[in-house]
Amino acid sequence: MKLRVRSELVYAFPQDTQAIVAIHVARTPDQAILSESLVISPDGPILQDMADHHGERRFRAAFEGETSIVYEATIDNAKPRLLSPNARLEAWLELPPPVLEYLLPSRYCPSDKFMSFAHREFGHLAPGGAQVLAVLDWIYNHVDYVPGSSHGGTTAENTFVDRAGICRDFTHLGISICRALNVPARAVSAYAWQLDPPDFHAVFEVYLDSVWWLVDATRLVPVENLVRVATGRDAADIAFLTTSGSCDLINQAVSVELLNP
Repeated sequence: MKLRVRSELVYAFPQDTQAIVAIHVARTPDQAILSESLVISPDGPILQDMADHHGERRFRAAFEGETSIVYEATIDNAKPRLLSPNARLEAWLELPPPVLEYLLPSRYCPSDKFMSFAHREFGHLAPGGAQVLAVLDWIYNHVDYVPGSSHGGTTAENTFVDRAGICRDFTHLGISICRALNVPARAVSAYAWQLDPPDFHAVFEVYLDSVWWLVDATRLVPVENLVRVATGRDAADIAFLTTSGSCDLINQAVSVELLNP
């Protein structure tokens, strides 16, 4: 499936501010980048980092004053496999070392706080795919998607209490419960075709049967409509813009267009 993605970020930086930007489509085997462009105005030097082991490509720069960052890419997206209820949970001794960090609590995903709930609610199910699918059902049925109901400091624990949030909150809650069930889970930022309103989207992956499976607790778009950007423990690792100081949002627009039916 060929898709064209575009993001435009316009921010005002009151003083010289260092920034890390993660808006490039990731280089992964399941999404081929056919073309891409990056235009920054006013023009200035940037440091484009090489793709990491996730295929993620960030760039670094220093901005001052009103700055526009426009990224466009055309990609050929392979259809991902849907999570099977029979996907097996592997023992810790079987896991590759890079996966181990996704078993642990992180800033927005205090999975240790969910141990009792997770095992009481889902412990009767077969470990693995069946449990994760049940977690997704529980979140969808018990948490309302309410724009503006959370903020940058909201954790999965807050969302569990408030029973409301946006995509990053659904993702943090899903990650936390899965980790509490000993399922490695990590956050993914993405462009999403048919997301309404268009924006960067947060979803997550679980590691079962030696494979990372992409899932979306919000169910706002099918996972085959997603284009991966960044991967990490939680939102702190996958933010599209991280700065050394304050800045003011002037405009932000994200769009995804289907190029072939």
